[in-house]
Amino acid sequence: MRKLRSLLLLSAISTLFCASILAQTAVPPDLDAYVAASMKAFDVPGISVAIVKDGRVVVAKGYGVRKLGDSARVDEYSMFAIGSNTKAFTTAALAELVDAGKISWDDHVYQRLPGFVMYDPYVSHEITIRDLLTHRSGMGLGEGDLLFWPHSTYTRADIVYKLRFMKPASGFRSHYAYDNLLYMTAGQIIPAVTGISWDDYIRLHIFAPLHMEHSAVTNADYKPGGDYAYPHERVDGTLRVIPFEDLSNVGPAGSINSSAADMAKWMLLQLDHGKFTGRDGRLFSEEQSKEMWSPQTILPTNDPPQPLAGLKTNFADYGLGWRLSEYHGRKLVGHTGGVAGFVSRVMLVPEENLGVLVLTNAEEDGAFDSILYHILDHYFGLPATDWIAAYKSVKDAEERNAAETMRMAAGARAVDSKPSLPQEKYAGTYNDAWYGPITIRYENGGLVITFDHTPSMIGDLQHWQYDTFKAHWRDRTIEDAFITFSLKPDGSIESAKMAAVSPLADFSFDYQDLLLLPATK
Repeated sequence: MRKLRSLLLLSAISTLFCASILAQTAVPPDLDAYVAASMKAFDVPGISVAIVKDGRVVVAKGYGVRKLGDSARVDEYSMFAIGSNTKAFTTAALAELVDAGKISWDDHVYQRLPGFVMYDPYVSHEITIRDLLTHRSGMGLGEGDLLFWPHSTYTRADIVYKLRFMKPASGFRSHYAYDNLLYMTAGQIIPAVTGISWDDYIRLHIFAPLHMEHSAVTNADYKPGGDYAYPHERVDGTLRVIPFEDLSNVGPAGSINSSAADMAKWMLLQLDHGKFTGRDGRLFSEEQSKEMWSPQTILPTNDPPQPLAGLKTNFADYGLGWRLSEYHGRKLVGHTGGVAGFVSRVMLVPEENLGVLVLTNAEEDGAFDSILYHILDHYFGLPATDWIAAYKSVKDAEERNAAETMRMAAGARAVDSKPSLPQEKYAGTYNDAWYGPITIRYENGGLVITFDHTPSMIGDLQHWQYDTFKAHWRDRTIEDAFITFSLKPDGSIESAKMAAVSPLADFSFDYQDLLLLPATK
């Protein structure tokens, strides 16, 4: 009898153990309902999700619609802009060149990219390929992004040349500040070394061997009627379809578009340290996989807002195209991406052999993060958390705080003040050292500002107070900006500075980095 009881007890323990293991390997049973709830809470028209586990794809599916007002549904092949998740593709391509002995991570950039110059001569000489990929050059957050965002007429070569005019915000290798321009510059090393453009290299060396047939290096490759999601943005309080953003001139930093089905293949490649099923079977070596996932730049580990306290990490670093952190004792290797009308999230958990992808066609980080952590909690066997409610409360608080900040600024405005000069005296051509010409015209009794190399940046200057005006862009997807003029003792204009109006403005609207000087006649 005692032996029978022991056998029954062992059987029960075994059953519970197997059930626990099964719960942590099977797809979350409420995944569809949870994604639908997140879409509703954050007002996202369409989402695509992929999960890979233990070397196989367990989920690759779409939810919702590709475009508001249309019935076409999102599926696993629908393409979304992945934004800065492109950066890991660029580092993978460079890793392949490292394996081939054509470059090393610590090559000086000027040796591989003739004519490359930064503002500081010391940095120009010492900066390496590794430095280009780790956000520690000394440039400020998003510095120079107005060269490509919104889309400009500048080429990649033009932008690399203009790096020499961008003043550093901190010491070389002393401070983390996310940037895009140096990732684009890193991508330019590929044609310099191989003679093949970054675009074609990604197509030939990554998309083709992985059979990523529902991916593109730019939305310019889209065909009418194709299976792709449209971008959506909240404009003046209403969610609307907006035009596609052309990011081809900064391609290696953020122009790829992909699908759940294809990104699942990408995650499997990453989790298998560069191996894939195919003719050659390997894209990059395990050594380079380790290098890309190794800490390169230490990041701050600030406490998250109280509703998200459970996400506090014990460390945070930036690798090569990947952000590294920790969640409940597991190392996370991931990245986010944002493009006008889209945000995306890729997360790898190497020790669980788990990868999660969420693509969205609206700019709502809370949507992809709530889904991500719901999935991670399931596979980690953690108690359920209402991440939708947590992220929604943080979003609502941020919006209330931003509205209050703007309300207080408007309340403190000296509404009876006048400009120092007649409005027509502010008209003229101004030059910024790195952006170039910006024109202010006096027409129909008012001032109109244009960024001469950015066709969509046309705005009406509304007097704010004293010598400060507000640039109200006619394209309402562009963040409004203040422009403040400084005068010389003789009453002529010495310079003008700009700043975003909203505290929630995307950092790529780096108005604060501009110094506008009147063009000499």
